[in-house]
Amino acid sequence: MKVGILGAGGIAEIMAKTISGMRDVECYAVASRSMDKASAFAKDWNVEKAYGSYEDMLNDEKVDLVYIAVPHSHHHKWTIEALNAGRNVLCEKSFAANTAQAEEMISLAEKKGLLLTEAIWTRYMPSRKIIDELVNEGGIGKIVSVASNLGYRIDMNERMVKPELAGGCLLDLTVYTLNFSSMVLGNDIKRIEAAMVPTDTGVDGQDTIMLEYADGTMSSMFTTMYALTDRRGLICGTDGFITVQNINNPQRITVYEPDRNSYTIRKDITVPEQITGYEYEVEACKKALEEGRIECEEMPHSETITIMEQMDEIRKQFGIVFPFE
Repeated sequence: MKVGILGAGGIAEIMAKTISGMRDVECYAVASRSMDKASAFAKDWNVEKAYGSYEDMLNDEKVDLVYIAVPHSHHHKWTIEALNAGRNVLCEKSFAANTAQAEEMISLAEKKGLLLTEAIWTRYMPSRKIIDELVNEGGIGKIVSVASNLGYRIDMNERMVKPELAGGCLLDLTVYTLNFSSMVLGNDIKRIEAAMVPTDTGVDGQDTIMLEYADGTMSSMFTTMYALTDRRGLICGTDGFITVQNINNPQRITVYEPDRNSYTIRKDITVPEQITGYEYEVEACKKALEEGRIECEEMPHSETITIMEQMDEIRKQFGIVFPFE
């Protein structure tokens, strides 16, 4: 499978590094708005083709899959362009800036019979199945609550603070905590309560979200672009709890059980070694294409839309409207 990377920034470099360590997948092309930048990227990562415009790469018939690696504000435009050029697409999270954009992107992919999926890497990782199995085996009893946090010092990054680039915590960090809750508790949400502290530019710099589910379970989450947090996930049940070290890229999953007024470790699982973690979403795309499917079972179109709807509601409560909306 030949992959073309649209964009030549930091996340594109991680994808190029990932593919360089994979079998049966080739980082065939890269496109940037600057030919010099594309050429330098191609040289650094041994990429065969360098394009000085996105359109030129999309017209290359040898590209089997386009990886969209531009800011959130541009996901919609370049996914639409790629699909119209007949290319299959793996689009970085957050999939789009809002639900309306996401629905248009998915509708076009379905119309053209092309693969389109969201690169929310935690949905594709082996840790997803490990957590599912631990929850479903019932060892911690009935789940009553989930908590998660995610924070990095990234407020100096332009894409994080500019409204015109769909900046803010929500689409970059809170999307992971929402997906973490969704993977454990589903999406039968009765109530969402959201609060944020804005940056000087008006986007959300820190978020606190509470979800109440129809069955009485709850989820709480905190995200920030101002500081590194422990990034822990906590799944609490009536008979114990599970901790996930780093919900953004799980490394260790531990199951605890009650021991009088304390607790003991029942299981301690180290997640398998990986290239970067991106390889699982690429492998899922390859498998889907080989099977003639237009979505990946790990992150189906319906789930992408549901998470986008949740983020739209949260942003509505924040009172944030992007300039291009």
